[in-house]
This record gives sequence, structure tokens and C-alpha cells, in this order.
Amino acid sequence: MDFTGTALSVVEQAIGEHLDGTPLENPFALYKDKAAVERGRLGGLKGGTARAEKLTAKRRKQIAKKAAKTRWNG
Repeated sequence: MDFTGTALSVVEQAIGEHLDGTPLENPFALYKDKAAVERGRLGGLKGGTARAEKLTAKRRKQIAKKAAKTRWNG
């Protein structure tokens, strides 16, 4: 690849898609078991909700304050 091709590749990797708007191909997707990926996604979707239900209002407020402080103060 020449310099221009390399630069194009770097930009596309940085933005996560081709310049024409099509998504980048995931080279690792070929090796993943689709059923396992779906099970993992289902667990992930349930996990956040289950955790939120277990937290008290006080603890949620502490977590939110810490997140805001981290976000805005660096």
C-alpha cells in the first residue's frame, strides 16, 4: 500500500466505517459462533437491568456523581 492508501485505511479505522458510509468488515466475525454471540448479547442486556434493580437509590446517586465528576473533571 502506498502512503495515500495507508492514510485512507487509518481514517476508516478511526471512524469505524468506509468513507462511503458502509461498515467495516470484521475479520474476526468469521470465527465467532453466532449462537454464542447471541447468548452473550442476551446476558449483557439482562445484566444491566438486573444490576440496576438491585441498587438502592442512594447507591445509584453515588455512582452517578462519580461518573459525572470523572466525565467533567477529567
